[in-house]
Amino acid sequence: MKTDLGIIEGFYGPAWTWREREQLVATLAPAGYGFYLYAPKADPYLRRRWQEGHPAEQAAALTAFSEYCRQRGVHFGIGLSPFEVFNRFDDAARTALASRLARLEEVGIDRLAILFDDMRSDIPDLAAVQADIVHWVRERCATEQVLMCPSYYSDDVVLDQVFGARPAGYLEELGAALDPAIGVFWTGPEVCSREITPGHLRRVAEQLRRKPLLWDNYPVNDGDRMSRHLHLRAFTGRPAANASWLAGHAINPALQPALTAIPALTLAQSYREADTYDYGRAFRQAAVNVLGEHLAELIAADLLALDDGGLGRLSESRRRVLRERYAAVDHPGAREIVRWLDGGYRVTDEVVRTQ
Repeated sequence: MKTDLGIIEGFYGPAWTWREREQLVATLAPAGYGFYLYAPKADPYLRRRWQEGHPAEQAAALTAFSEYCRQRGVHFGIGLSPFEVFNRFDDAARTALASRLARLEEVGIDRLAILFDDMRSDIPDLAAVQADIVHWVRERCATEQVLMCPSYYSDDVVLDQVFGARPAGYLEELGAALDPAIGVFWTGPEVCSREITPGHLRRVAEQLRRKPLLWDNYPVNDGDRMSRHLHLRAFTGRPAANASWLAGHAINPALQPALTAIPALTLAQSYREADTYDYGRAFRQAAVNVLGEHLAELIAADLLALDDGGLGRLSESRRRVLRERYAAVDHPGAREIVRWLDGGYRVTDEVVRTQ
């Protein structure tokens, strides 16, 4: 069964360049990735400063990237996080949001996502209020599809610990209140799920009264702990049978745009091959496809250090050896490894709190 695959640029940490985004689209579109949602936490005009329009230069770059995606058959969308607007959706908030929607549509978007993730609220009837906001947005938006991310987008108790206990029946109330045409993101049993099964997705689909759109937090590696590791390994724990219970499957990529294409390609392969999917072979094929034979062999040999061990377990002498090895290779993937070894992709807790 064919699955709508996509990219959600939704991580905390350093922003990509437009060229890096274009290259990732060029690599993944032929493999079946059909949409790109631009929603980096580092873009303040989509989150904490959402009421302000993008500066002219950035708006022009967004417009150009939208056109780049469309020329390659990839739907382009934007994820807007009107920070904690549901706590006070008054006339001032409505005026600001209407103005912001008009500016975003000038960019040229096929999909608009209203993202309520990673925000705190103690208001009553949270699900109903959020559904009303999404419906209000849809009435003022001419995009092909409107999506939303709930405040509680996983079963993971860490969301309750950080943002407050979820209201009883939150998903069921949200599913009942939302128009069936509106897509709802879900990350699985955990924020960064190790495994996602048809049984789990079926239960969530029943709660939401629609198939969820999977926001897969692999291979993302933001945050203080994960940014110390490169997530390079092939996808596992996402059986092809999930397709029957999904409205689509989007990956939140790693901080390293060239390297993230390796696991991304294996996900597409896992859906194509289903029960014949071979995790180890898929990694090797994708690594060669993205990096070429020589660099792929180097990374395969160093996988335990780069992916499993991470920066915290590298001695200074071992780090120097790896840095010298990859600095000698003229490839974007090798340069990303060097930057990672130098601490250039570190995402601290302070970055997460303030983006």
